[in-house]
Amino acid sequence: MISFSANVKRELCRTAPGAKCCALAEMLGALLYANHFSASCIRIVTENPEFAARLPRLLQRGFGLRFDALPEPEAQGKRVLVLEDPEKISHVFTLCGFSAESSLALHVNLALLENDCCRRAFLRGAFLAGGSVTDPAKRYHLEFSTSHRRVCAETGTLLLEMGLTPKQTERKGSSILYFKQSETIEELLALMGAPVSAMTVMQAKIEKDWRNDANRKTNCDTANVTKAVDAAQEQLAALRTLEAQGRLDSLPEKLLQTALLRREHPEATLSELAELHEPPTSKSTVNHRMRKLLALAAEGTETTEEGPA
Repeated sequence: MISFSANVKRELCRTAPGAKCCALAEMLGALLYANHFSASCIRIVTENPEFAARLPRLLQRGFGLRFDALPEPEAQGKRVLVLEDPEKISHVFTLCGFSAESSLALHVNLALLENDCCRRAFLRGAFLAGGSVTDPAKRYHLEFSTSHRRVCAETGTLLLEMGLTPKQTERKGSSILYFKQSETIEELLALMGAPVSAMTVMQAKIEKDWRNDANRKTNCDTANVTKAVDAAQEQLAALRTLEAQGRLDSLPEKLLQTALLRREHPEATLSELAELHEPPTSKSTVNHRMRKLLALAAEGTETTEEGPA
């Protein structure tokens, strides 16, 4: 079964590469979040066939270059794309604004990301190469992972400027930017070019909220029923006490009517008991009478236990 993350990447790969500046920006994101990007070799490894097919077009459109090694068209599993020609690598480094002499100079070249479209393209490339997102039906988590700490920090700054606030951590030698808020993940997916996936996250949240609300209502109803049953049992016990003491029939007329109705309708709510009265009365009146009956039963029990004064 195809994962949600793989489906997101498929959707992103259906987005047209756009203008040359956007293709360069997306390729920059892919390179900085790829498996290996240095002055001696550029290597991108992916299991996503759509991304593997997209990369040569990005490299050609953004840099006017071709990879030195490509996966076979029918390749399965991991697909490896490689640049080893020193002149090609030097050209890539130059256009990206890096020094070909040292990979220590790798960073997010903001001069290439002045336009919003290029920023979105950069994030798309970074996510395709080093990103993942969890199935929103299970939990909310989207992350970018790179081996370059400076790149991670600068991508975080870029996201902040775009109104998105990531958290940062380290894991197994990689620097991670991540999000756990569904609304932010929705917005980011839409920005990168995956509106259908963004809607899937939104739908998952709506369904979760609906289920949680239904569970809360069920729990609340159950608690209310339990409370009502316990109260009714206490009231019936009080009536049995009054009857055993020979005091039930001598109660005032209104109290006696309420007591007899409770005994005849042990499962009725106070509101239902109020409607059964002749004439009907209010729930608060029935509640007041029930408290009076409980108090009378308690008084009689105390007198019996203590004996006559």
